[in-house]
Amino acid sequence: MKTVYLVRHAKSSWDHPDLRDSERPLNERGLRDAPFMAKLLKSKGVKPDAILTSPAVRALTTATFFKIELGLEGEDLLIRDEIYESIPMTITDMIKLLPEDYNTVLIFGHNPTFTSVANRFSENFISNIPTCGIVGIQAPVSHWQDFNEKNAKVTEYYYPKQYF
Repeated sequence: MKTVYLVRHAKSSWDHPDLRDSERPLNERGLRDAPFMAKLLKSKGVKPDAILTSPAVRALTTATFFKIELGLEGEDLLIRDEIYESIPMTITDMIKLLPEDYNTVLIFGHNPTFTSVANRFSENFISNIPTCGIVGIQAPVSHWQDFNEKNAKVTEYYYPKQYF
């Protein structure tokens, strides 16, 4: 079984309009939601082999909360520039190229791309993955290159407003 969790970054701050988009930090709600959602995923027994994240501050900060809560080492958090401002095909191609010794991977990034990717694997339409939303996608395959829309399905979907 191969599993990917798409995690949209937590809520970011717009308090500093002079910052570039990629430099925006998390706001107060984001700083509450990211550790909470990381604990939630841990309570579900998720043990990722690696975390891939956009280099944007808001995504990297969110990913770091999950890395710490899930007990990953520093080298298991990989910054992937192509996640920032990506298109859905970039993410699906990235999944197909994951190392075979990984079985569970968390990918931290942005909308609208993540909602589009999730809908490729979902039987029910997802209108929008909210900030810090998590979509789990599983496929009964042994090789990442076989992870596709025909065999992989959304099996989990969590977001902060379900709990607050």
